[in-house]
Amino acid sequence: MAAQTATQTVTTKNLPLAKAINESLRAALESDPKVLIMGEDVGKLGGVFRVTDGLQKDFGERRVVDTPLAESGIVGAAIGLALRGYRPVVEIQFDGFVFPAYDQIVTQLAKMHARSLGKVKLPVVIRIPYGGGIGAVEHHSESPEALFAHVPGLKIVSPSNSSDAYWMMQQAIQSDDPVIFFEPKRRYWDKGEVAVLNSGSAAGESIPDPLHKARVVREGTDLTLAAYGPMVKLCQEVADAAAEEGRSLEILDLRSVSPLDFDAIQTSVEKTRRLVVVHEAPVFFGSGAEIAARITERCFYHLEAPVLRVGGYHAPYPPARLEEEYLPSLDRVLDAVDRALAY
Repeated sequence: MAAQTATQTVTTKNLPLAKAINESLRAALESDPKVLIMGEDVGKLGGVFRVTDGLQKDFGERRVVDTPLAESGIVGAAIGLALRGYRPVVEIQFDGFVFPAYDQIVTQLAKMHARSLGKVKLPVVIRIPYGGGIGAVEHHSESPEALFAHVPGLKIVSPSNSSDAYWMMQQAIQSDDPVIFFEPKRRYWDKGEVAVLNSGSAAGESIPDPLHKARVVREGTDLTLAAYGPMVKLCQEVADAAAEEGRSLEILDLRSVSPLDFDAIQTSVEKTRRLVVVHEAPVFFGSGAEIAARITERCFYHLEAPVLRVGGYHAPYPPARLEEEYLPSLDRVLDAVDRALAY
């Protein structure tokens, strides 16, 4: 099915989340010669998750660049390219590999716009497959989004479905500010409907929502579940289970961690009067803590229960055979729902 607008042609496809990102990167490479892709094994291999599969073959080694195993150098080179007018998209192969580049990201990439009094823009996208659920070894299942959200100057986003993965990547690449794009690797193979741009089209009115706007994906009346990335699907399973007991849960897909759409959260909480925030990252000093504090300030006279949080434990990510005990589960989220509704 194709639809025509004044600025572009789109076609609806049923795509896994990983393929949706691939199609989005392809559209960006086609529409803007200044877009480059860089990272370890992104070219000939197509990435360890095959997210960039086929792009180097079609666009060449100067547009899709296989880099050395040097995250700090990759991000540093991307900053230099952005200073020269390019729009580099960097892949960090796994979440736990980003830390050698942490200094470049928080000291240079995040600060340059303010340091130059707004004269310098750094349109760099850093793609990071993140989170657990794939049975990986150490350093391959981290959720470090809160570490970056604490740094002014960075945008932090995470799609939960194929359509958002496609369009949020388009918006991230078009942004003049640096964007950390967290990709939920356990959802790479989940399929969904995506309205993709046809060859030669440019992104325009077809973009569904602003990059940092939260979206209600399920209406409810008794309690709000707020999540992003890999946990949105779990919250949908929780809402299904709660519905069998006559409970109506609203699900809010936050989509963006920084900035956070507090207005959307407030609107939902004023209706349901209860909030449970779910993320894979540790609860201690996680993004849910900021949400809980801010919503308590904004909605104090509406809340009928304290804001509760469900997430990882304040411990190193465990070996693969124990990760299901570490990650939020259906039962753990349902327990939080029960506790909130018991007030």
